[in-house]
Amino acid sequence: MKKLPKFLIPSPQTVAFFSLPFVLLLLLVDLVSGFGSMGPISASFGDNGVFCAIDASGKQEVICWGNKSLSSSSANPPPIYPDEVPAMAALTGGRGFLCGILANSSQAYCWDSTGPISDLVPESFKPNAYFHIAAGQNHVCAIRGTYYSEGDWGTVDCWDIVPQSKNGLTSRPSTLFYDQHVSTLAFKKIVSGDGFSCGVVRDGGLVCWGPYSKTLEVSSEPGDLFSMTSGIDSICGISRVSGGIKCWGNNDSFGILPDGIRFVSVAAGAKHFCGIREDDHGVECWGNFNTSLVPKSSGFLALASTDFVTCGIREADLVLDCWFANGPPPLDYDPPLQLCSPGLCNPATCGEGKFAFNASILNEPDLTNLCVRKDLKICSPCALNCSAGFFTSSACTENADRVCTACSLCQNSSCWDICGLQSSPEMKQKHQHQLRELLLIIGSSASGFMLILLGWYLLPRVASAKRGGGGGGKRIHFASCIGKPEQEIEINGDPNPPSCVVQCPGIAQVFRLSELKDATNGFKEFNELGRGNNGFVYKAVLPDGRQVAVKRANAATIIHTNSRDFELELEVLCRVRHVNIVNVLGCCTEMGERILVYEFMPHGTLHDHLHGGLSPLNWAMRLKIAMQAAKGLEYLHNEVVPPIAHRDLKSSKILLDADWGARITDFALLTPNDGDISQDMKVDVLNFGIVLLEILSGRKAYDADCQPPSLVDSALPLIRQGKAAAIIDRCIGLPRNVEPLLKLADIAELALREDPCKRPSMSDLVLLLEHLVKEGLLL
Repeated sequence: MKKLPKFLIPSPQTVAFFSLPFVLLLLLVDLVSGFGSMGPISASFGDNGVFCAIDASGKQEVICWGNKSLSSSSANPPPIYPDEVPAMAALTGGRGFLCGILANSSQAYCWDSTGPISDLVPESFKPNAYFHIAAGQNHVCAIRGTYYSEGDWGTVDCWDIVPQSKNGLTSRPSTLFYDQHVSTLAFKKIVSGDGFSCGVVRDGGLVCWGPYSKTLEVSSEPGDLFSMTSGIDSICGISRVSGGIKCWGNNDSFGILPDGIRFVSVAAGAKHFCGIREDDHGVECWGNFNTSLVPKSSGFLALASTDFVTCGIREADLVLDCWFANGPPPLDYDPPLQLCSPGLCNPATCGEGKFAFNASILNEPDLTNLCVRKDLKICSPCALNCSAGFFTSSACTENADRVCTACSLCQNSSCWDICGLQSSPEMKQKHQHQLRELLLIIGSSASGFMLILLGWYLLPRVASAKRGGGGGGKRIHFASCIGKPEQEIEINGDPNPPSCVVQCPGIAQVFRLSELKDATNGFKEFNELGRGNNGFVYKAVLPDGRQVAVKRANAATIIHTNSRDFELELEVLCRVRHVNIVNVLGCCTEMGERILVYEFMPHGTLHDHLHGGLSPLNWAMRLKIAMQAAKGLEYLHNEVVPPIAHRDLKSSKILLDADWGARITDFALLTPNDGDISQDMKVDVLNFGIVLLEILSGRKAYDADCQPPSLVDSALPLIRQGKAAAIIDRCIGLPRNVEPLLKLADIAELALREDPCKRPSMSDLVLLLEHLVKEGLLL
């Protein structure tokens, strides 16, 4: 490797140089953002800090959010301007302002984050196209060139953004950041801080300039770096050799550096830094930061920080998540529940250790690409491992990151060591049980195969006898079920026509077993969405592109359930159609299978969002979900004939569709021998009351780590004592008016009355919840 020369400390009027191969610095800077760097998410510094991110709609529009408490109380609240900021290719933030590169023209665009929208790019620079931009404390530098052209180098323009004599900001071409020699250099990447900017130049060196660049005190070679970001008075970068962190400047801003951890990107706050780990894409923060507040339940693909807040884009679902540097949230930075871009769109091919982000995993049927042009892609770094409690079930490929599967689904020795299950007696018993099931399936399959052989031998002879030795052309008819018209099939044609079980006119369809096997990758475990006592649920993509959920009964269920029971169940399911119910789409009964195909719910379960590490949901969303779930139960109780009681309602059986609408699933199918259905409906009301308490408190229905462990036992006495405010979830910001939450607690108390006769009906609960939603006080 080429030996690097010593770093030269620049004077206020000179330029500092040191040599580095250009590919070794800032290679991944498009995955991060902070003060002074460019990325898909960024923030303005200052008391009224505002975050903005590029959305994942494929239009590259900008989503912004900020301090909501100031929005309601300040004379000059920070604006949230989704329709005023044009579509962006990249974002960067300074103190009190944000900048970006326009997606359609590559021109620079800057605006005041605390006042009315106005373009803060000097008139002389507005016509120019730029492919890289970095905002500092009160200046911006950008590299000339078309953003979407691959492999560009360009000269740099810098301008100052300063306060006007009155309120607001103005801009002007910078004299402090102009240097005659710098103006002749060709740059690839740049970062900016308080009074300095640094950029990679064509000849393989790094050039730093500006009046305060000497305060960085880089007295030795910075080494072989591949990513860098700058805070107000310090810089941190990642060593290509060790993957570790190196920092320079004010030591108070970064403190003790993380040791022995490899990173892929880094972002800067006012007095802290946060980085994304290489192994599992988890987040580590250092400096003036309470590390216990950093989320540990999910990985991230992009980060941005302001003075006290860091926000990131989660890798699993591209939902925003924010956390604070120290203590409870002093400000309200509740991000919108929207999907954001995991990186920057570019025309380059993804190199080793990266994957091109595939929009299909977002489960949005109309979304084919996250970029405005189909020839653009987003390259994200592959993760090496999964977080605790998960194992890697599929390696990173060209178009997808590694797949992490919960250890509860560990099936063989390949994941035992990772999950710590090798010597578990429970696992041994589980695998013995699975082996017995497998033997039963093999035995049933062998018997079925013999019958098929016998039929294959006898059928032509029977058909020949019926034809009287004639030459053919006769057809047999079979009645099709599930809404398909009567079909004709040649005896010598398809030997395995779809099985048909029951009429379900015009609604569902019969699926071939081979079709569902292909759609689920052979019912592989990495396609599993969940499992229960009766079987497994898989995510599947049908040949026509539809995403569905496939529920496949296990061997024990098939053995103990006759075909007539399955037909009756399907007949009832076909009649159940409602916007707040997970509706059945079809079935498959080939080879003795019992498979149901349902609508796919891309946003998981309510339980996952309240307790499982997914986005915690704001109050307006929680209230809407409560109302919609109530409507689903009301439909089962009052509109289905005969009526249906769920009998096992819980937050894990309320799913969220593509529009974040609530859908009820896994309801029981009653027969006339099941007793008084009205009693079961009262049980549904009781269980729905428990769900309301979960929504209100954020606590599980039963948590052994709490005293008392039962949520009803702990919450109900407080509600009846007029102390419902004590149970409200504090993990999300409180609304300005908490009265609707107190009313929600009263509704839960009604549903939880010990005397079933004193509980309201689901229709009563729907009316009460509709009234709360219509008030709109939580928005």
